[in-house]
Amino acid sequence: MRWVVVFEDTPPMAGVRARLESAHLAYLREHSKEIVLGGGLRDVPGGAYAGGMWIFEVASRERAVELIEGDPYYEAEPRPYRLYAWGKALPDLRVEL
Repeated sequence: MRWVVVFEDTPPMAGVRARLESAHLAYLREHSKEIVLGGGLRDVPGGAYAGGMWIFEVASRERAVELIEGDPYYEAEPRPYRLYAWGKALPDLRVEL
């Protein structure tokens, strides 16, 4: 089951990102079979982070929430997020990034 989460950064997130980036990236790598794509969102290339987005392949919404709330960034600063069920258009096409 596919899910997408969109995070909204709060003012303290800049410090959280600076302090916990290594732990956050290790967490994403550890869970890469379920968090299949993720990254920061910016208003303009090279600008400050405005949030983030992950795409999941998980068994349930509850599992997606566990992964979100287990992330070192979230544990340090519970930022707002929106979680959506997602269905890919043209599911027969595979995109390599």
